[in-house]
Amino acid sequence: MQAKLLGAVGALLATAFLAGPAAAADKTKIDFWFGNSGDIAKRVQEQCDRFNQSQADYEVVCTSQGSYDASLQNTIAAFRAGKQPTIAQVSDAGTLDIMLSGAYYPANQLMTDMGYTVDWKDYFSGIANYYATSKGEMYSFPFNSSTALLYWNKDAFAKIGKDHAPATWQEAGADFKALKDAGYACPLAFDISNNEVWQYVEQFEAVNGEAIATKKNGFEGLDAELTYNKNPLLVSYIKDLKSWYDNKLAFIKNKAVGQTFVEAFAAGDCQVILTSVGDHGNIGRTAKQGMNWGVAMLPTYGTATRHSSYVGGASLWVLKGHTDAEYKAAAAFFNFIAKPEEALTWSTVTGYIPVRNSGFEYLKKQGFYDKAPYAGRELAIQSLTASPADDTAPHGIRLGGLLQVRTEIANGLQAIFVNNADVQASLDGAAERGNQLLRRFQQTYKNVQLP
Repeated sequence: MQAKLLGAVGALLATAFLAGPAAAADKTKIDFWFGNSGDIAKRVQEQCDRFNQSQADYEVVCTSQGSYDASLQNTIAAFRAGKQPTIAQVSDAGTLDIMLSGAYYPANQLMTDMGYTVDWKDYFSGIANYYATSKGEMYSFPFNSSTALLYWNKDAFAKIGKDHAPATWQEAGADFKALKDAGYACPLAFDISNNEVWQYVEQFEAVNGEAIATKKNGFEGLDAELTYNKNPLLVSYIKDLKSWYDNKLAFIKNKAVGQTFVEAFAAGDCQVILTSVGDHGNIGRTAKQGMNWGVAMLPTYGTATRHSSYVGGASLWVLKGHTDAEYKAAAAFFNFIAKPEEALTWSTVTGYIPVRNSGFEYLKKQGFYDKAPYAGRELAIQSLTASPADDTAPHGIRLGGLLQVRTEIANGLQAIFVNNADVQASLDGAAERGNQLLRRFQQTYKNVQLP
């Protein structure tokens, strides 16, 4: 990292060659471990480089762990060995795991201790509520925040006489058939891995105002139990998805078959996908030349009233066991990435949404959402804030071991789509296995209160 930095500014330091290494040695270095890979990992590294080049006191060394799961597990292992990074990215699914670990320096306390004044109310409520305690205290910094959207090929839909994306899944089913009849081989591309069930179970429940578990999806207690398998809307929806799959209106696309669903959409091979707004930038860069595409909020089911979708992505946690100088560096980094100008750059190159109202307003003033390739990303904000303030539906999911719970949901879906297993029985089995995981987590933290 140091060599890379010196290379980038080598011309400026040419007359002070001997002084350069000494100056670099005086910097406080901190490690930042993150889970993003591929194009997003490049964008995280670019942000780290911008911070390093913006000042002379600190250097953040940013290292991808390859995946969210690996980032969490590697961080836990490193903490046990006393070699933990200063900052660790933890996905939304791992929030409760680290929140109950006690291994962190709360973000709100860190910023106060380091002399920064932060308007925590500036964060979008749908984002802040996910990462905050019951008292509204922010223990981590929302970082790459997202939600799921429906991506649709406008040119293909025009061929079936449609100028808008489906608002309900019933409408979507009719659109898929019409696309097939019009000669499109792959109307819908999807995946059922543990990384993708977020769109098809959790977000489905969210926008339809349903919970996947009791106790408001775990926010009100560790004794929550999974109940998504008992929701008639979800069961009916999975049956619909299986029917579309059997009738070749929908296809599973992932690396194992040579093309991910995102790649299939960008290539124009498949006409509809559900994925994170965080993929918006990548699709914009890789979409087939001349392809006219857009995004829409996720469809609702039947006559259900639309509710807010859940925030996805990850937040940044500061870990215990470091020096005051390192904590000052972490606070300076957080202050840097919170700037509206940085929110603009970050949203431009990734597709992730601003996490603060001030950042969102700044982007609007800059005309960010007025035209391609960024038009449509504001729908993610609308989706996250679709519900009224007094909505009693859950505002997210806070279950222990959620990454493992997702794996069990994925296993249940694999049985349905690959082995033709009964839909209800498979969902029931996945929920039962998931509840066993929740009970083990509850036992591990039986004397710990939810913050």
